[in-house]
Amino acid sequence: MKKIYLDYVSSRPIDPRVLEFAKRFLEHDYGNPSSLHSVGLDAKHVLEDAREKVAELINGESEKTIIFTGSATEANNLAIKGAALRNIGKGKEVVASVIEHISVLNPMKELQKNGFTLNLIPVDSTGMVDLENLEEVLTKNTTVTSIMYANNEIGTIEPIKEISKIVHDKGLYLHVDATAAAGYLPVDVQAQGIDLLTLSSNDLYGPQGAGALYVKPGVKLQPVLLGGGQERGLRSGTENIFAIAGMGEAARIAKEEMAQESERLKGMRDKLIQEILMIEGAYLTGHPTHRLPHHISCRFSLIEGESILLNMDLYNIQVSTGSACSSKTLEPSHVLLAIGLKHEEAHGSMVLTLGRSNKVEEIPTIVKAVGETVERLRKLSPLLNKGVV
Repeated sequence: MKKIYLDYVSSRPIDPRVLEFAKRFLEHDYGNPSSLHSVGLDAKHVLEDAREKVAELINGESEKTIIFTGSATEANNLAIKGAALRNIGKGKEVVASVIEHISVLNPMKELQKNGFTLNLIPVDSTGMVDLENLEEVLTKNTTVTSIMYANNEIGTIEPIKEISKIVHDKGLYLHVDATAAAGYLPVDVQAQGIDLLTLSSNDLYGPQGAGALYVKPGVKLQPVLLGGGQERGLRSGTENIFAIAGMGEAARIAKEEMAQESERLKGMRDKLIQEILMIEGAYLTGHPTHRLPHHISCRFSLIEGESILLNMDLYNIQVSTGSACSSKTLEPSHVLLAIGLKHEEAHGSMVLTLGRSNKVEEIPTIVKAVGETVERLRKLSPLLNKGVV
């Protein structure tokens, strides 16, 4: 059976054009951008070129606003801990939505252990942040508020511009994790009032091993990694030129092709949602319209997600049950619990995320595999005899 990959939220292949552009930095152009000789200066030029491409993707004020990191997780840590600790004199409160990625929530919980107050903002049943609660919780002592652009597990897009106004009326800095959204949605840090923004190379079809943090001019951060002072002293360590050059080229391609590709994927997304929801006991999770153009998240009564994933893999179709970063625990997704699902309901989740390799001709095969998987697993489900729906 031909492979149908539907787990782009977890990992993406490098775009062949990106690999062709960047592979010379593995084979020949191996300079260290901190070296002053010609080979090092060539590497420095490549680094700055990539910085400019990433800044253009999100409409950063200049290439100087981009700090390269080793991953989106590292960028989130630098944004949250760096801003909170550097501005500790202005307050010791941090705020996040309850559905943030664990690489946002865990740094905030670590700050909490060191005397910070952590306030978590609830969401409604579709995953939209409660703006009234956000406004009530924020104070002049709130240094960092982190709200993701769009949720990677349920696809819901948050009203970032409205959130920014609330944050800046009462708090200090707004951090946005745009890992799931960049390359699919137009991100404009200036128009949307974003102070700190996280990006991932691989989520743009670039190499793994690179991320980036946008830092608005004037925002003060404390370094998290100390060493030789690379990346404006905020992220020490020799830069991964192959991954960074690839990320820059991936950002350039994404900016150029985003509108057309997102429209193509949205049509496939809507057709898949329509067909899958015809299965008895199937429910959409996340917002029905304000959702990522490539993202289908649903749940099925009487079965559990890991079984769905493994059974779909027998059809050579790769799907997800939630965040791959949380897969080491058997606990249900904190995102699904936050939108009001019961434990047994949250366990029956499936996430399909589309990408550049997917074609509309694959839809009947996908729908048939999902239907047969649900039917087979329900016959085996111990929940069937317990009356759980």
